[in-house]
Amino acid sequence: MNYWAQENILGPFYFGEGAMKLITIMGIVGCLGLAYFLPHRIAGADTLTVARFRLDPAQSKFMVHANRTGLAWFKGHSHRIAAKDFSGVAELNLDALNPASLQMTVRAASLEETDPVFTPEQKKIINKELNEIVLETAKFPEITFRSTQVTGSPAQGKFNVRITGDLTLHGVTKRETIPATVTVSGDTLRATGEFSMDRKDFNVNATEAFHGFVRVKHDLKFVFDIVGRRE
Repeated sequence: MNYWAQENILGPFYFGEGAMKLITIMGIVGCLGLAYFLPHRIAGADTLTVARFRLDPAQSKFMVHANRTGLAWFKGHSHRIAAKDFSGVAELNLDALNPASLQMTVRAASLEETDPVFTPEQKKIINKELNEIVLETAKFPEITFRSTQVTGSPAQGKFNVRITGDLTLHGVTKRETIPATVTVSGDTLRATGEFSMDRKDFNVNATEAFHGFVRVKHDLKFVFDIVGRRE
């Protein structure tokens, strides 16, 4: 058989085998490409929807309500303590809430009496005792909260959430769950809510007046309106 006859007979078979090899190689490369591309694309999409907000203490309010009790409670006044200096970061997926997290640090010495029923001189005395006796800020300068889980769902343009995390106060760390309503408008996040805790759980003492007839309740109420700016 001459060259051309052989080429005409065997050529199609050689071409078919080569094409199959080429298709197989392209398929493997394509699968590897998809295996790399899809997770990175998904991760990139998640990154685009997760927003990070820096807490703004100047526009926020974080109050501790310490109410009086005792046989002569009517002779004393309850306290409205404000945290003036804190920092932190909140992150959340704007479409589906999670992944979400909150980290917050309060400078303990920045807590101050704000109730107008007290005179400036009385406030100085209260703040001194708050630093030296109640919070012992020289030994425990920071109050921190680190979330471990955020649950909830978006509803009517806001998130109703429960933030569970580790609260460290007066050298004691305990797991706490804080309910909050979170809204995002443009580059501003706002979280509002309130929760209560027993100060004795954190070994926080309180000063007493009138030989113990007026004292602060164990149960403390925290009210917050926290503002964050998008980074």
